[in-house]
Amino acid sequence: MAQTPKEKGWSGGITGWVNRKLPYRGQRRPGSADTAAEQSRGSAAETADSATTAEEAGGTDARDQRRVVQVLAGAQILGGIGMGATLSLGALLAADLSGSSSWSGMAATMSTLGAAILAVPLARLAQRSGRRISLSTGALIAGAGAVLAITAAAVSQFPLLLLALLLLGAGSATNLQARFAATDLASDATRGRDLSLVVWFTTIGAVLGPNLFEPGEALGALLGLPPLSGAFVFSAVAQAAAAAVYAVCLRPDPLLSSLALRGTTPGPVHRRGGLAALRGNPLARYAVLAIACSHAAMVALMSMTPVHLRDHGASLAVVGLTISLHVAGMFAFSPAFGWLADRAGRITGILLGQALLLGALILAWTGAESAAAVTVSLILLGLGWSAAVVSGSALVAESVIVPDRAAVQGVSDLSMNAAGALGGALAGPLLTALGYSGLGLTVTGLVGLVVVGTGVRALKGRAVTGRTPAGSALESADAPRAGGS
Repeated sequence: MAQTPKEKGWSGGITGWVNRKLPYRGQRRPGSADTAAEQSRGSAAETADSATTAEEAGGTDARDQRRVVQVLAGAQILGGIGMGATLSLGALLAADLSGSSSWSGMAATMSTLGAAILAVPLARLAQRSGRRISLSTGALIAGAGAVLAITAAAVSQFPLLLLALLLLGAGSATNLQARFAATDLASDATRGRDLSLVVWFTTIGAVLGPNLFEPGEALGALLGLPPLSGAFVFSAVAQAAAAAVYAVCLRPDPLLSSLALRGTTPGPVHRRGGLAALRGNPLARYAVLAIACSHAAMVALMSMTPVHLRDHGASLAVVGLTISLHVAGMFAFSPAFGWLADRAGRITGILLGQALLLGALILAWTGAESAAAVTVSLILLGLGWSAAVVSGSALVAESVIVPDRAAVQGVSDLSMNAAGALGGALAGPLLTALGYSGLGLTVTGLVGLVVVGTGVRALKGRAVTGRTPAGSALESADAPRAGGS
C-alpha cells in the first residue's frame, strides 16, 4: 500500500522511530457503538467528525497531532521524574513520621485520592479553557505538593505530609489527562498508538526518578533537609518544568482544535456531565470499570512492596531498582500494547492485562520471601497495568462523542484514582494482618471482577447480535479493521 501524505508526515520528529515500527495503515476504525440508542448516535457523530477532520482540514490536523504528541512526550518525561522520585519515598516517609508501617499505605492512598479529587476539576478546566491550561495547572499543583512534603518532613508533621501527598496526586491526574490529550486529534486507526506513545515517554522520567533516592539524600544532606526528603526537591523542579512546557509549547491546543474542526466552541452549551454521558453508554462504563480495577490492583501491591522489602533487609538502592523495573513495565511496552489495541481490539488488550496482573499476584503470593520473585512480580504488575489501561483508555476515548469526551475522561480518571486510593488504604492493614503473600492473594479478586464483567458483556453481545465478531467478543459494533465499515 502506498504511503499517504499523513503517513509521511509522521516519519520525522520524536515519534518517527516508533511510527516506522508501527506504520499507519490508512484503515479507519469507527467509534464502537453499543446497543443503546445514545451510543449509536455517538458512533455516527464520531464517524462524521473523523470524515470532517480528514476532508476539510487536509494535512493540517496530522501536523498538529505530531506536534501535540512531541510536546506531551517531553512534558511526560519531566512529569515522570516528578512521579518516580517520590513514588516509594512517600510510603517510607509516612511510616517514619507516623511511627508505624501500617500507615505507609496512606502515601499511595492520599496521592491517588488527590488525583481522584482533581481529575474532574481539571477535566472541566480542559472543557472550558483547553488542555494547555488544564495540564500546566495540574503540574504546578503537584510541584507545590512536593515543596509541602519537604516542609512536613522538616517539622515532623504526619498530617501535613498527607496534605502534601494529596497535592502531589495532581501530577498523576495531569499525566493521566495527557494520555487523553494525545487522542483529541488522533485518527480512529491510530488512537491507541498515539495514546500509548505519550504513556511510553513517561518511562524515561519514571524509571530515572526512583534511582534519584540516594542522590536525593545527598542533596538533602547538602541543603540541611531531613532524611527521605531530598528527592522531593527533584520532584518540585521537574513539575515546574513540565508546567512550563505545557503552558508555552502546547499550541495549538489539541482539544480546542478538535472542537473547532467540528464547529463546536468551548463552553457548557453542547456538553453534558461525565456521569450523564456514561449513563447511556454501557461500553464506556465497562472500560471505566476495567481501568479502575486494574489500577486498584496495581496500587495495592506496589504501594506495600517498598515497606515489605525494607522490612526484609533490602537497601534503598534495591528498593529503588525494584520500583524502577516496575515503572518500566508500566510504560516501556505501552506502544506494543497500543498497537495490539488498534489491531486486535480494545477488549483483547484489557484481557491480556488481566492475565499479566493475575500472574503478578500469584507470584507475590507464592514468592513473597524472595527478593527476585518480588521484583519479577512487580514487573508483571506494571505490564498488566499498561495493557489494561492503554486499551481501556482508548476504548473510553472512542466510545463517546468529542463534546462529551473530556467530561467522561475526567470521570474515568476519578474512578481510577478513587479505586487506587481505596486499594492503597486497605493494603496497609492487609499487609499487617495477612503479610505480603496474603495481600497478593486478596487482590486477585479485582482481576476476577473484570473477567466476570467481560464474560457478562460477551453473553449480552451474543444475545443481541447472535454472533461473536472477529477480534473481540465484546466489541459487537466495531467495524472491521480492514476495508469499509
